[in-house]
Amino acid sequence: MSASRAAAWAVADPYATALRTGRGPLFLRRSDGWLLPLEVERWCARADAVDRAVLDRCEGAVLDVGCGPGRLVAELAGRGRTVLGIDVNEAAVDHTGRLGGQALRRSVFEPLPGEGRWGTVLLMDGNVGIGGDPRALLDRVNRLLCPGGLLIAETVAVDVDERSEVQVVDGAEGRTGGGAFPWARLGTPALLRYAARAGWGADGQWTGGGRRFVALRSLPRSRIRVGGESLIASSSAEPPNSTAVISSQRARKPSADRPVADR
Repeated sequence: MSASRAAAWAVADPYATALRTGRGPLFLRRSDGWLLPLEVERWCARADAVDRAVLDRCEGAVLDVGCGPGRLVAELAGRGRTVLGIDVNEAAVDHTGRLGGQALRRSVFEPLPGEGRWGTVLLMDGNVGIGGDPRALLDRVNRLLCPGGLLIAETVAVDVDERSEVQVVDGAEGRTGGGAFPWARLGTPALLRYAARAGWGADGQWTGGGRRFVALRSLPRSRIRVGGESLIASSSAEPPNSTAVISSQRARKPSADRPVADR
């Protein structure tokens, strides 16, 4: 999803309001009227036992894509881990900072710090649907990870492979915020199919608390897939210059294994 398409989610006022209050009801609404409930209360709470078990699997520096109000970033920071959250919504970034985490207001498809050096990327809470194009998202995540890096994604509990245009809807008042934006819903079988076609290695799948998760290993840096084709690429990756908003209460020192730094 381009920065302009991400803006539709970023200015979705009902979403920002829900994050500030810590409660819904909030939905994604398809053009046919179907509603997908968003678990605002869980997202705004502290990391639960299922979340913590997922975070136990993280390796190296962690990038939480679509971090929302920052419960996972805060949990990892509390463990002393190097972690950065990114989200296109200002309220989400602010909330993460108040929890003591570090976050950027940024789309995953925009330049990010530490590209090619992250040990783990998280796509939790349905964020495997970001951009509405699973192949493009997997390609992008592969370029963010170090060679052999780990992607942990949360999938839908049923076997579904769906792409649609959605809007954020306030369930109490029926208000919508921003324009429609592309989204995808993937079950575990669908995600594994996309990953296999792109050359990712399967590293495990599990369930917890009624939620489902998949772990994948990134491609060797010399074989990045772009548009379905395998390309040769350098193993080095320099973090791009950035003017993005950073919310942080922790000083960071950049190094080869710590790609997060105050900018």
